[in-house]
This record gives sequence, C-alpha cells and structure tokens, in this order.
Amino acid sequence: MSPKKRSPVDAIVGRNVRVQRLAAGMSQQELARKIGVSFQQIQKYEKGTNRVGAGRLYRLAEIFGVPIAVLFEGVAAVPRDQRAGVSPAELIAEPQAFRLVRAFADITDIGLRSCIVVLVEQIAVDGRKPAAPPRRDAH
Repeated sequence: MSPKKRSPVDAIVGRNVRVQRLAAGMSQQELARKIGVSFQQIQKYEKGTNRVGAGRLYRLAEIFGVPIAVLFEGVAAVPRDQRAGVSPAELIAEPQAFRLVRAFADITDIGLRSCIVVLVEQIAVDGRKPAAPPRRDAH
C-alpha cells in the first residue's frame, strides 16, 4: 500500500468546505468546535492538505445545511492544467472575492451594477498591461 497523497479531489472538497463556511459566516474556530477538531485541522481540510473522512463530510454537510454532493462540486471539472486562469469556484474561496460578491449582491440598482462590472473589467485590463516607465521631466 502506498502512503496517502494529496489529490485534486482533496483540494476541491477543501475549497468547497471553505466556501460553505464563509457563506455561513462561520470562523474556522467555530466550525472546528462543531465537528470536534482543532481549527488547524480545518485549515488543513480547506487547503486540501488533509483528507476529510466520510463521517466528517456528512457532519459538515449537516452543519452547512447542504446535500453532501455540494462538497464535491467541481470534482468532474476539466483538469487545472487544461483551464485558463483561476476558476470562479477557486476565486470565491478567497475572502476578498467573497466580500466583493456579497457586497455586489446587496446593490439593487441594475445600472450601478453594470457600471461596477465595467469598472472592474477595465481595472483588470489595465492591470495586465506592463507598467509605463516613469516620466522624466526636462527642466
């Protein structure tokens, strides 16, 4: 028998646990207490460093109020090396992105939402351009 190795499935499950925890507004400490592990163990689950056992997966789904299959969403996706950029599912697990989505959801004005999307798209385009060299003013 070979030793356990981190698999892409472990990383996807961990990412989904993190997304569900953030959506529930729960800290790692609080989640750890609810399932009877240390918050460091939750960190390892979320990073995909440690595998989440079947019993814990069931308990996590119960705590989050979701079907257990939600914790496996994305497992059948195209392998990472065949994708371009970061997937939305990976991005939403980042705290800043999650905050941005939450704040965006609170905006009810459709016109304002459109302006924000255009602004962020322009920032992304500008961010990909190489920085211009500093100007030297002739005196």
